[in-house]
This record gives sequence, C-alpha cells and structure tokens, in this order.
Amino acid sequence: MPSTANVSQQEAPRPLEHVNLLAARNERESFQIALRPKVSWASSGIAGPVQIQCTDLFSSSGDRLVVGQSITLRRVVPILGVPDALVPIDPSSPQINLLPGETTAIWVSLNVPCGQQPGLYEGEIFITAVRTDTDSRAESLQKSERYQLYKELRTCLDITESRDYSSSEEMVQRLSSTSTTLRRLLVLPAFQDCQENNGFGDMMDEDVMNNVAVRVKLSLTVWDFTLPLTPSLPAVFGISETVIEDRFCLEHGTEGWYDALDHHFRWLLQYRISPFFCRWGDSMRILAYTCPWPADHPKANEYYSDPRLAAYAVPYAPILSCTDAAKNSLRREVEILKTEAHWSKAYFYLWDEPLNMEQYEVIRNISNELRTYTPDVRILTTYYAGPSGSELTPSTFEAFAKVPNVLRPHTQIFCTSEWVLGTREDLVKDIIAELRPELGEEWWTYVCMGPSDPQPNWHLGMRGTQHRAVMWRVWKEGGTGFLYWGANCYEKAMIPSAEICFRRGLPPGDGVLFYPGEVFSSSHEPVASLRLERILSGMQDIEYLNLYSSKYGREEALALLEKTGAYLGPDRYTHDHGPVDVMRGEVYRTCRS
Repeated sequence: MPSTANVSQQEAPRPLEHVNLLAARNERESFQIALRPKVSWASSGIAGPVQIQCTDLFSSSGDRLVVGQSITLRRVVPILGVPDALVPIDPSSPQINLLPGETTAIWVSLNVPCGQQPGLYEGEIFITAVRTDTDSRAESLQKSERYQLYKELRTCLDITESRDYSSSEEMVQRLSSTSTTLRRLLVLPAFQDCQENNGFGDMMDEDVMNNVAVRVKLSLTVWDFTLPLTPSLPAVFGISETVIEDRFCLEHGTEGWYDALDHHFRWLLQYRISPFFCRWGDSMRILAYTCPWPADHPKANEYYSDPRLAAYAVPYAPILSCTDAAKNSLRREVEILKTEAHWSKAYFYLWDEPLNMEQYEVIRNISNELRTYTPDVRILTTYYAGPSGSELTPSTFEAFAKVPNVLRPHTQIFCTSEWVLGTREDLVKDIIAELRPELGEEWWTYVCMGPSDPQPNWHLGMRGTQHRAVMWRVWKEGGTGFLYWGANCYEKAMIPSAEICFRRGLPPGDGVLFYPGEVFSSSHEPVASLRLERILSGMQDIEYLNLYSSKYGREEALALLEKTGAYLGPDRYTHDHGPVDVMRGEVYRTCRS
C-alpha cells in the first residue's frame, strides 16, 4: 500500500504487489505492508506472532542500503481508531502480534544518504509465522528480551514508588500507566510459553520458511539528484516547552530540560522542518525561540549554522517579562547574532493572530526597539482578519488584505491563514499586491483548526493525499514560507507514559504531529505520526517541483502539477496515490542528468 493510504483495521485483503519506488539522494520514500491473518496459531486472543525480516538492498555494482540505518520498519498504531502513530520495530527482534479479524499495517521507510550511488537497488522482505517453543523459551531469554523486561519493570517501579502525589488525578494517571506497562509485558514473546500453546517450534525450519513465508520483492531506483540539505521552503513548527516540562517532570533551565529540548530539536530536523520552542503568554503573546542556549554559548552557533535549518526564531524575552535583565539579554543576543552569516535566517515571532489596534501597537513598539539594535530585523506576524478599531471593518477581506499597510515597516513576514482563502485561489493576487518585496516583505501561510475538509490540512482522519497536499498548495500559491503553531500540543499530563488526549475544542490531531515514545514502549524516542511523514513527503515534492521549474520554468511546473492530476486546487486534488508517482516520475524522466 502507498504511504498516502490510511490502512484501517477493517481493510479488506487484496492481491500482494511487489514494491517499486523512486527516490533522490537525501530523500525518504515510504510504503506500507498490510497484514491480515487467515487463521489463528496462538492463544490468548491473538491470531499469532509474525516475524518481519528485510534484507539489505543491493545494486548491481555492489552498493547497498543497510537495514536499521537506511531501512526502517514501524508498526502503524491507531489513535482514536484512526491509523496514525508509527511505533518503531526493533530490527534485532522484528516481531509483532496479529489479531484475528484485523488488518495490521507496517510502515517501511527507505532513507537514501546524500552520497549514495545512483542505480537500481533490490531486496526482499520476508514475513513468517512464529510459533512458541515451551522448552527454549522457559530455559533462557534473549539478551534483548531480558533488557526490555528489565526496563519495563524499572519503569513500573519509577511510576509507583512512594511519593507525594500533587493530585488524585496524577495518582490515577500513574496507576493507569503502570497497568498499561504490565499488560505490555504479558504479551512479550518470552511469556508465550506461559499460555496455551500448540507445541510447534519457535521458528519454522529454514526450508519451510522459504516455502511458507510471504515474500515481498522490493526495488528502489536512486536517481542522480540530491535534495538540498537546506529546504527551499522555510517551514517553522512550534514545540511547546511547557508540555515537555509537565509530561517529563522537568524544571525549566535544568540539565534535563536542556537535554529534552535538544533531543526534540534534533529529531525533528529529519522532517525538513525548522523547529522553534514556544511558551504562550496572555492575549496570544508568544515567546518563540529555536535555540534554548544564549547566542554566546557554543551550542548556539551549532544550532543556527545547521544547514538543515531554513529559519530560526530569536527569543524576545521581554514579551513575557519586561525587566531590565530581559532587555539587556535581548540586546546582547541581537548584537551577537547580527554579525553571523546565518543572521539572514533569523526572525522574531511576537504575537499570534493579533486582533485589534492595541495589539498592533505593541508589535510596532517592539519593532521600533529592535530596529535600534539592527535595521534589518525580520518580524513574523500571523493573522486571519484585519484589526478591529481601524478604518476598515475587520471581518471584510479588504481589511485582511490591507494588514501590510497597517504593520509596515514593523512586520516583514506576513503569515496568513489558508482558511481565509477558502477555495478562492484568485484571492492570492490581492494579498501579494499589497506586499513590497523591495522592502524584504514576504508572504507565508499557515493551517490550524481550519481549513476543514475537503481542503488540505493535517487533522486526524483526513485522506493521506489531503495531508500531503498542504505543501502542494503552498507551492502553487507562491508562498515563500510556512508556519504550524504546535507539533506536541496535547492535553496536559504529568507522567511520560500517560495516554495522549487531544485538546478540547480542537479538531482531532490539530497541534499534535508526534507522540512521546513512552506511551507505546520503554523507548524515549519520539514516535512520529503518519501525518508528519506525509509533511516530509510534501516538503520533498516541493524540491522536485523546484527542480522542474529550474529546467522548464514555473508555468511548466504548474502545468505538470495539474496535468498529472496531482493538484489543481484546494478542493481539487487526487485522492489516489497514482498521480503522485506520475508527477515525480515525470520530473525524474525529464530532469535526470
């Protein structure tokens, strides 16, 4: 199944197809394998365990893509009944349980390094039934199983050991989390011999496996094009520092706090997005910053100079605490950063969706202050309407389009909601007409609660192509950047393994693009959503379209997007994956060296 398919637990069986993929260097291509058991071969409510083994992929010249490095397997886990979380499968023990009458999906990703030689790479995936062995299991445990067992039990002790609970809610969360962990232990392969068993061996003999295993042939064409390390489109995504502090019980500014933010930052860079951390104040004031350390810290230059980072937020500390110390810190920060080559990537994000002239005046005052430090400061302002208290009625499109005239020269990045445009692509020219590029003004866009179906967005349950089409829309409309308000903004919890709850009043999935690893296992690695992977695919599609534009012009690239049927407009895009492959294949056919 393609990466844009939402494989439900009720997905009907269909003929097995071999996998043929196309990828550039520095690109990730993914697909899914859907498994549905015909019979049961185990007890305790499961159809039976299966082992999934992938060979390395080899080219005819001997180059290869290695399992565990360039090839990863993840299990698709439903969230609110919708396939979304991608839980890693341990390559040293690649085993999962199938349930009777349910379809399970495996997400396979191929990551092509920048230096990979072009060519056709081939390999296979074997899916084999595993049967319990009452003798071998009881006698000894594999090292990986012992280690997992130890970590899970250690987690239970950490959660339940005597302590003063701040509330009954926290106590309930901790007990619930312990129960979840213990249940996870009971379905480990090591305990299968404690249940009823059918007496078969641990694994089928090799000759039986070769005859019985489901074999999926995998072919990947790596072509002679390398996606740029620095994304062509700056896509800045927020990470709530307060959510991290609450869930992982971290005190602001401690070593553990810095480690947690650093881990999140580095993990998200692989998705071609530029993360910023945020803390919200009153009336939608926002402290946004990309680097937790001050500009004179060695880590700061490491962050800001990273070629994978297309844009970074500079903290305006006085936005939440207007003290002399905060102002002095800000001045020192700007004085250091403005001398660096990466300063052109810097921006300030001060206020989210200001609504009235009083809030606009705050932005003006801050801008005047910043411009005394350096005249080339860039301020980003998000908005979906004109300000109340101005000459124009705020609810009209005219007032919305005229915002640049109200905020000039105090905003350089005018970031508007796609919700305002609806399906009216023709309104884009009215927005752009008000901008003055010669003054460094840019037009960025964002999505959040809106727009809703059928327009592109990242809500849970939307079609896969609908998720991917967000970036197609950005590219077609001509925006030069994109913002997403939050990637980890679920409801507050006080322990890492607490169940994920989406925020009340928001569409499911809005503001949540990844999950804490502790929710699904003892791993501390964040767990990506299907939607986050599709964002990456959309960002990669932009590089394909830019390559085609560089060869044949933007008008021809727009025509390619439309004639392949991939994307014609916000309510007219493909629901099937086929046109996506056709569009990418045409770029490959016409642009390869």
